[in-house]
Amino acid sequence: MACGWDNVGLLAGRADKEVRCVYVALDATDEVIEAAVREEADMLITHHPLIFGAIKKVSDETSVGSRVMKILQADISYYAGHTNFDIAAGGMADLAAERLGIRGCTAPLEAMGEQQGVPVGIGRAGSLAEAMTLEELSELVKERFCIPAVTVYSADKKRMVRHIAISPGSGKSMLVPAVEAAAEVLITGDMGHHEGLDLMADGLSLIDAGHYGLEHIFVDAVAKELEMAGFGLVIKKAPVSYPYEII
Repeated sequence: MACGWDNVGLLAGRADKEVRCVYVALDATDEVIEAAVREEADMLITHHPLIFGAIKKVSDETSVGSRVMKILQADISYYAGHTNFDIAAGGMADLAAERLGIRGCTAPLEAMGEQQGVPVGIGRAGSLAEAMTLEELSELVKERFCIPAVTVYSADKKRMVRHIAISPGSGKSMLVPAVEAAAEVLITGDMGHHEGLDLMADGLSLIDAGHYGLEHIFVDAVAKELEMAGFGLVIKKAPVSYPYEII
């Protein structure tokens, strides 16, 4: 189900590696790889691919090459599940919508196909059980996703809202789909000044919760699925750790 521009699947290591211990994280940072090695993981699973664009060499002269070397030297098999996880039914957007209590998400914001007869794609649109103010919704996003702060674009933080569009990750391509879905608020990440103003001009409010802020739920979701799979795997999870500070 991955987008054609994406790079997912087994990106480094042996396909025949016997797996007993799995380490799950959002990104394959140096800290994550060191933790996977320390925990003696056989497999590392992340959401964002460490190898995204074409690379011409793997050496310690680049940050990506250095991390790939650490993975291979530890005989860890490394898998990335990115837009395939975003798009699939029960994936990132469904999990995020469920966490906020958004109901009636019958269609994605950007349709990518069908999975067992169900339309799937990027983002979801639905409704809250009861209307609340934009300010209350912002606080709910912070609470449910353990986010220190969100950026809000709105002419009135006290406006009552109920119809919500949500697209974890980078949501710059979701402006038109959110308008077409008749949403009152778009909850997403990686938005800029102009995107915020454009949404306000179209009558929508924006809650920018950051790229990491909405997507770190990948770790718990994948860990839970692996634990329920019945293989008896030892599952280790990277702790929630924001890669930035608000000063």
